[in-house]
Amino acid sequence: MSQENVARHQESMDAFNARDDAALLALTDDDVLGVGRLTAMEGSYQGHQGMRAWLDDLVDAFPDWRIEVRELRDLGDVTLGRFRGHGHGAGSDMPMETTGWQVARWRGGKCFWWGSFQSEAEALEAVDRTD
Repeated sequence: MSQENVARHQESMDAFNARDDAALLALTDDDVLGVGRLTAMEGSYQGHQGMRAWLDDLVDAFPDWRIEVRELRDLGDVTLGRFRGHGHGAGSDMPMETTGWQVARWRGGKCFWWGSFQSEAEALEAVDRTD
């Protein structure tokens, strides 16, 4: 099942890049909890409504934002991905690039918890906290 989760994680990134919200939400549990990199400022995202808000916020700020998956690891019911994100600011057209780590927890073929982090250590620490 876990290799299927790796494939699902990749599918979710592909759906994001295609701006296919329906496909992305089909891979998430109705009560999914998302923890963005700026959670201290913006809070977490709960459920499909929260996922839509996260997507809208990100795309409003960076309309051409894309995520390139550099690595995806199978950790059982968890997947860990290293990514590169890049795009241009909506108002300024300033280029933005970042690298980071994303963790996703899977149950029944759907992501029920995800988080984005600056470092691999932060991502793995978050996995330990959500066990």
